[in-house]
Amino acid sequence: MSRNVSNKEFVTEMFSNRSTDFEVHRNWLAITKSTNISEWYYEETSQWTLDYPPLFAYFEYVLSFVAEYFDPEMLKIENLNYASANTILFQRLSVIFVDVVYFLGVRECFKNLNQIGKNYHAILLLFNVGLIIVDHIHFQYNGMLFGILLLSCGKMFQRKFLQSAFYFAVLLNMKHIFIYMAPVYFCYLIRHYCFGSISKFIQNVVKLGCVVIAVTSISFGPFIKHLPQVISRLFPFKRGLTHAYWAPNFWALYNVVDKVLTVVKRIPQNDSTTGGLVQEFKHNVLPSITPAITFLAVAVMMIPCCLKLLTNKTESPKSFMKPLIICAATSFMFGWHVHEKAVLMILIPLQVLTFHDKSESGSSLFVSIFGLYSLTPLLYTSELIIPKGKNISYVKIT
Repeated sequence: MSRNVSNKEFVTEMFSNRSTDFEVHRNWLAITKSTNISEWYYEETSQWTLDYPPLFAYFEYVLSFVAEYFDPEMLKIENLNYASANTILFQRLSVIFVDVVYFLGVRECFKNLNQIGKNYHAILLLFNVGLIIVDHIHFQYNGMLFGILLLSCGKMFQRKFLQSAFYFAVLLNMKHIFIYMAPVYFCYLIRHYCFGSISKFIQNVVKLGCVVIAVTSISFGPFIKHLPQVISRLFPFKRGLTHAYWAPNFWALYNVVDKVLTVVKRIPQNDSTTGGLVQEFKHNVLPSITPAITFLAVAVMMIPCCLKLLTNKTESPKSFMKPLIICAATSFMFGWHVHEKAVLMILIPLQVLTFHDKSESGSSLFVSIFGLYSLTPLLYTSELIIPKGKNISYVKIT
């Protein structure tokens, strides 16, 4: 079956595909540009309210000055679901442009590799399929965020501990989901940067504290009088245990077991767990899970890894990256309201670890296959069924 479309329609349909995240970031541009800074975390004209930390809001604010040259109409809060050609062009270009941070992060992680290995590994990371799906199709700025993470990891490999701590503090104030990696940073820096004489310990702890406090103060300083509101936006626990499209983690299995028991016991079903909605729900048979339970589960699972870090004298990329990956995997498996794209917190560091230790290549391949497969629900429109391996009708361009 075929259909005739104009060149303009073809470009619009095939190269401007976007998800709700497109409107999310357009709205955030409008909020930061059109309202006073004190109103950023109160504005709710759109359902897509600002729920990232302040440094990311500042990033959106800077972008809005460039966006104004493309189409000032996109910066009006009341223009919900606004998507002019220039708006689409700007949003796409902005994602591509800030990927330079990701490039810098990749380069930083491989400074100590030989030239051939460096080029090979860099190409694999730069063309990560998961990032292409999430950023350039689904529409996000994860390339920039993971670039900051890799900059931090690279500095840690080079024993530039304060610089590593600085980049990680910036990352946390850009997107707070990376807080799950904070225990690894804390334990590794305490063990390899602070341990020593009492005077050295105190001095280095103060240095680390000053770096973190300085970044956090710049980020949250203007919102000091509005902290309760900001925190309520950053941690919206009413979104429910699982995302509308379940991430393949422990709670997805928990939901399935609850559904099976519901059928077996012939209890009226509660479809809210599979209705594609972001909301709170209660399980029918099994005990309902609260945010406190998920937090406790994540914390308990991270304890062995953190204890190992504090006692391990080995200082190498592997001794840092492996615990980082374990903590990211723990948060993915047991965290509250986990999105599919959170698997990138495992896959990208795992790729870096593999390049520094080839013995990890087997586990990296296995996890990557299943992790990337879990991202395919993000390719949900008809224009994207080729990457999913399905049949597609021919399109005739007139």
